[in-house]
Amino acid sequence: MVAALLLTVGLSACGSTAGDDAPPPSTAAAAPVTIEQKYGAVTVPANPTKVATVGYNDQDFVLALGVQPVLTRGWFDSYNTLPWVEQETDGKGVTEMKDGEIDYEALAAAQPDVILAIYETLDQPTYERLSKIAPTVLQPSQFPDEETPWDAQLLLTGKVLGKDQEAQALVTKVKGAIDKAKADNPGFAGKVLVVDYGPEDGGHYLIPKGDPRRALFDALGFAAQDAKGDVSQENLNLLDRDVLFVAGATKAQMAGSPGFDRLKVVQEDRTLYTTFDSPLGGALSYSGPSALLYAIDKVVPQLANAVGGKPVADLSNA
Repeated sequence: MVAALLLTVGLSACGSTAGDDAPPPSTAAAAPVTIEQKYGAVTVPANPTKVATVGYNDQDFVLALGVQPVLTRGWFDSYNTLPWVEQETDGKGVTEMKDGEIDYEALAAAQPDVILAIYETLDQPTYERLSKIAPTVLQPSQFPDEETPWDAQLLLTGKVLGKDQEAQALVTKVKGAIDKAKADNPGFAGKVLVVDYGPEDGGHYLIPKGDPRRALFDALGFAAQDAKGDVSQENLNLLDRDVLFVAGATKAQMAGSPGFDRLKVVQEDRTLYTTFDSPLGGALSYSGPSALLYAIDKVVPQLANAVGGKPVADLSNA
């Protein structure tokens, strides 16, 4: 698995994916769409049917809108086994480029109508090379590379696919679930939640506010730690805040990490753990609408336990 480079419904409905209660189809007349983005405007054909994705999570948004990509960028080896992906693809999964890299020959052979690269960092030569294959859509110019909020990414994807109404309905559904979770858990507000990403290799990498990999925690009202990026063993105290979320390692794996077991947030059972191989790990990394609904159902009760001083359940297989 490639690891480190890498919400109106009530919370009771969050176990279902965004594909349930399907939103009404768009009825607007088909017309080409012009998108303003990082390297200027791009015009995409009306209602494209052959969609390729080279952004790390773009396939998750395309699938939620009922479109099966002809080719996608691989990232997690287990993507096609994630529950919402199995449901949205009838168990067939999506076709991925090998080794997680952009395969220009495979893209050209797939003959896509449009290429999505919203969650990626593309230089202009790479963008121009992709654009020779098909119109290529990047993140809007107001957002930094790989920091487009999930709702903005979903609305942009809906615009590209001619599914504006469906995209807006999903935004409303997911935000409704988030609002319900926040209302049920006012203790989340302002608590500092640290996301430690990929520590199974002995290092510690802190995910900052605004990164899609902690989008759910930000949306639920948690504050983020000030530090970001790599943290040395000498500075492990930066992890010792109100709640710690360890992404990519189990509690047992972290028990042997030097100094980690001395942190109060660990000793007082205010730490949550999940692996990259778990559906929850995939949900938080991809952060499409179905993924976010899945993650709310799994993680919110345990966040409530961590904040409320109750035992936290193991999420390594959730």
